[in-house]
Amino acid sequence: MINHKGLILLNKPYGVLCQFRDNEGKITLKDYIKEPHFYAAGRLDADSEGLVVLTNDGKQQHLISDPRHKLPKTYMVQVEGQPDEKALQQIQNGLLLNDGPTKPALACLIREPTWLWPRNPPIRFRKNLPTQWIKITLREGRNRQVRRMTAKMGHPTLRLIRFSIGNWTINGLKPGESQWAELPKIPN
Repeated sequence: MINHKGLILLNKPYGVLCQFRDNEGKITLKDYIKEPHFYAAGRLDADSEGLVVLTNDGKQQHLISDPRHKLPKTYMVQVEGQPDEKALQQIQNGLLLNDGPTKPALACLIREPTWLWPRNPPIRFRKNLPTQWIKITLREGRNRQVRRMTAKMGHPTLRLIRFSIGNWTINGLKPGESQWAELPKIPN
């Protein structure tokens, strides 16, 4: 058990709730993080995978999760169909969603990541509908924002993996694995 302030990086598997309590018997962060008093700095939906940063320091939690601090969050997103440059431009310029316009984001087509693990359950496969991977980097974090953005551009998300938050990544972490990380210095 740790008695000092710290950070834990978790590669959250698909289907895990990004909370520590559940009254319905679902899998939550408590099934992966045994250190007491650690809480997620931001959320990731149950149907999304990847990096969740946890801390036992309230100031750090606020610094990491508050969009005013503009930590970039990078996602690898598998979408239906094959978006063209015009579709990507919508994300790059900002889209109008039902809760207002998004800030401009970085978006580019990529190949399927070589480090990708199989998802359980696998995404639905449709023989006549190709898919494409997109790398998207945001500096804001609204509820299900990436999914809503790709749907708005006409290419619904099939799989979403958060790869990084700021300088922290899931590099080398398999789903369900975690590691300790350095606390950044808080500006005065």
